[in-house]
Amino acid sequence: MGRIYVLIFVCLRHDYVSKNVSHSMERVVIEQFIEWKNKSDRKPLIVNGARQVGKTWLLKEFGKREYLQTAYITCYKNNLVKEIFSTDYDTKRIITALGAVSRIDIKPESTLIILDEVQEIPEVLESLKYFCEDAPQYHIAVAGSLLGISLHKGFSFPVGKVQTINIYPMSYEEFLLAKGENQLFNILESKDFKTINMLHEKYVDLLRQYYYVGGMPEAVKQFVETGELMSVRSIQKQILSDYSKDFSKHAPKELVPRITMVWQSIPSQLFKENKKFIYGTLKKGARANDFELAIQWLLDAGLIYKVPRVKALKLPLKIYEDLSAFKMYMVDTGLLGAMVDVEPSQILINNNIFSEYKGGMTEQYVLQQMKSHGTENIYYHNTDSSRLEIDFIIQREGNLLPIEVKAESNVRANSLSMLLQNTPDMQAIRYSMLPYCEQSQMTNIPMYAV
Repeated sequence: MGRIYVLIFVCLRHDYVSKNVSHSMERVVIEQFIEWKNKSDRKPLIVNGARQVGKTWLLKEFGKREYLQTAYITCYKNNLVKEIFSTDYDTKRIITALGAVSRIDIKPESTLIILDEVQEIPEVLESLKYFCEDAPQYHIAVAGSLLGISLHKGFSFPVGKVQTINIYPMSYEEFLLAKGENQLFNILESKDFKTINMLHEKYVDLLRQYYYVGGMPEAVKQFVETGELMSVRSIQKQILSDYSKDFSKHAPKELVPRITMVWQSIPSQLFKENKKFIYGTLKKGARANDFELAIQWLLDAGLIYKVPRVKALKLPLKIYEDLSAFKMYMVDTGLLGAMVDVEPSQILINNNIFSEYKGGMTEQYVLQQMKSHGTENIYYHNTDSSRLEIDFIIQREGNLLPIEVKAESNVRANSLSMLLQNTPDMQAIRYSMLPYCEQSQMTNIPMYAV
């Protein structure tokens, strides 16, 4: 379907948007949904992600664009749906019943069936196995905010019978699209760094805005439509408050205080020199086994990311994982800023922002970008003497790829240079506020092009 995009150039320090412009909240991840639809061996789809990252909107938008009709059904407080799935797993009967509930004549191939908030009725997840085996001609997608948590309640996951797509907050690229900056988006996607370097200041200005707004769709929409920074902040605060309510609503009672302690400690852990997560900062004398379940709950809810340390820079990284040491990040950079009450002016105008917070905000952003682009198995490395510290390390095409994150443009000699001198055949990436530049073993990529 053709879409009309409006390109607006904004002046950072004055009015952020034209109040009359309507914008498309374009999500790049929708391409993955289209790929799923077109597969010959398509399996039922599970859409996973933290609460309020836009799962429902994405599925409905996908249905609108790609299907003749959509049967959308929420499982939240829906006894009728509970009854449908509690009887048996006869797919023919279930389809007829879902058609009656949604008032849609469900047809194979041309109807998208969406079952939302499925953590409320875990039998829905079990039924997907039978849809895969007995009724593959039906396009069925399910979504839920706390799926990882509901799986621990004695229901069997349909292993091998489903496909999962993970949804993250909006990336910087999607933020550009939401702002109507389609030309800037296309140039960035083209990786034409000659042109990108010419627009460096423009990309940096927009990156500052993204640092503040983050990628929660409701916050982005508010910013794009009104430019009101305080309204954006109150939406972020509301989301944080909703997450806290989820702790008490869905977590085992005895875990709630510990989950809250871990959650509230993330900014202080991330904004210290050594970003390794220290249990002792939560409570004097605290140990791993006091907080392991609380951390696992937050991971299952999609609210945090955990980056483990590797003891050695050798392949495969997984076998050198140090289970006792890790760094922890939040789901979204905007929420991180809201949690520490950082002032808009500090991010949008003050040039020091990228050097303050000891790079914690910048690492948060880089990790979030890597996640939203589907990068798996991200680690970090340091030596016991702390002489060598690599911010992130991943495996790519059978090689190790060290990644250094520099919060500003000062990138003087350091750990990474030392590592590269000792390993002449290794390539590395440095993300910083400098424009794109290739050196013999290192590519400097600007922060906005992560």
